[in-house]
Amino acid sequence: MALAITRQDLSAAELRKSAARSRDANAARRMLAIALVLEGVSREEAAESCGMDRQTLRDWVHRYNAEGLAGLVNRRAPGPAPRLSSEQEAVVARWVEEGPDLERDGVVRWRCRDLQERISSEFRASAVFPCGHSTRRATLPRRRLLGGLR
Repeated sequence: MALAITRQDLSAAELRKSAARSRDANAARRMLAIALVLEGVSREEAAESCGMDRQTLRDWVHRYNAEGLAGLVNRRAPGPAPRLSSEQEAVVARWVEEGPDLERDGVVRWRCRDLQERISSEFRASAVFPCGHSTRRATLPRRRLLGGLR
């Protein structure tokens, strides 16, 4: 049995108007697919005409039933967990502001690599800054901590 669209606050015509006003093309496609189902078109035809699979349409109907139009918008992925605590990030920011100590750090200005080494030795954590041609992604707020340093 197909999942029923239980939310009745918007008609098919109102969903179409919302889709026309939407700046998010993906959300608009989802609104149009749900509007087609409300008009009696089969789920398979509605999904196919809006460029999705029938199962995908079912998943979006779940979200529409639970959250309304807001549920049809993509959510941001949470991203990786920070490797340093906020206190540790504050310490690193202070290091950047104060600059390196030639005797302790062996450099006269910070490079990403130098900060990585210091973070590893001080916190026993691996901080990843995009240095050189590395394909790894930054897990620390680089612009805030480094202020544009390279």
